[in-house]
Amino acid sequence: MNIIIRFWILVVFGVFACNNLPQKQQEAKTLANKQADDKTELCVILQPFEGIPQTYVDLVEKQLPNFLPCLKKNKSIALPHSAWYAPRQRYKADTLIDFLANKTPAGFVTLGLTHFDISTTKGNVADYGIMGLGFQPGKACVVSYFRLSKTNTKEQFLKLCLHELGHTQGLPHCPDKTCFMRDAEGKNKADEEKAFCASCKKVLILKGWKL
Repeated sequence: MNIIIRFWILVVFGVFACNNLPQKQQEAKTLANKQADDKTELCVILQPFEGIPQTYVDLVEKQLPNFLPCLKKNKSIALPHSAWYAPRQRYKADTLIDFLANKTPAGFVTLGLTHFDISTTKGNVADYGIMGLGFQPGKACVVSYFRLSKTNTKEQFLKLCLHELGHTQGLPHCPDKTCFMRDAEGKNKADEEKAFCASCKKVLILKGWKL
């Protein structure tokens, strides 16, 4: 093959490739959109621990679908002995989260429910009593109604679940005093919370929440 023929073959090939570039880009875009559509939405696994009254489990199971794209419930299981803190007669929330996270498949977040008192390490306090805990972000969180109001427990319990699930989605504490993501600061201020604020809501909507 002489040099002239080879030259014209390369020219024709180059023109053909350039003419097909937009088509290939569109095909790549279509594939990316299909993969995005096929992507499984975040699904929360509801994990009750033994001893929590069924009414609380039923409440969360009924109400959370109003906020989340997907919710599944597991059967009740025993609290792990590794999380028991005998000196204070309560369970370590960090250990409970690790326990739940190890059982959580990819694409899921597990919400643990208990009636026992729970605690964590905070600053110089080795065993700080809390209502709930969620890593930011994380695969699991845990809540307890032990420290909630005795007169409005169920509503506060639901708000607490939303708060800790918000942390698993990467949300920090919020300065808005009426937002579900406000910092309790060692107290129970759930009755002052009304909804997710506009800023927190925006983040959760991008993650598929129904808000």
